Amino acid sequence: MSWKRAGIAMLVGIPLLMLLAWGMVRGDPRIIPSPLIDQPAPDFELPVMAPARTPDGEDVTGEVVRLSDHLGEVVVLNFYASWCVPCRIEHPALVRTAARYRDRGVQFYGVVYQDTPQAIRTYLRQMGAKGYPSLLDPGQRVAIDWGLAGVPETFIVGKDGRISKKIFSAVTEQELVTEIERLLAEPSPAAAPASTPEVSF
Repeated sequence: MSWKRAGIAMLVGIPLLMLLAWGMVRGDPRIIPSPLIDQPAPDFELPVMAPARTPDGEDVTGEVVRLSDHLGEVVVLNFYASWCVPCRIEHPALVRTAARYRDRGVQFYGVVYQDTPQAIRTYLRQMGAKGYPSLLDPGQRVAIDWGLAGVPETFIVGKDGRISKKIFSAVTEQELVTEIERLLAEPSPAAAPASTPEVSF
């Protein structure tokens, strides 16, 4: 190899090694920085997918979920797809954790990403547990608003409506429990003071 080629290899290789080292120092590569962390979560209104086709042949229940309706609660939002292998790995942890916190002011939702209701229903039957509602995201508009890089991605929203954590790839039960417990321990957002009616004399 000529000195010129060796020099080019070094110029290309050194920055890559530095980037790799930076990533290792930063910690868990699955925790991807997001500009949404500590910011108000983008609101949405999404239809709830029906577990089976309705008598009218529809794929939705007729109900919608609005994130803004959950202010004061912790929300776990998991973007997933039936073709996603890591989604299958994390599914049992999500279902167990959702059951554990069902009566403690924690809401779990799955958001279907680039998939069909039919494929998702087959996937959930194969996995043996549904656990919590799946929401359809026509046109992937919510995925875009939330800056999705791929699936699975899990966002955890605090009682104040701000995103506290984003985890890329399969989330673990311990990660969920640790963050949920931290958020549940925080005080609920103060309610807006009631306006005092004017009194005429």
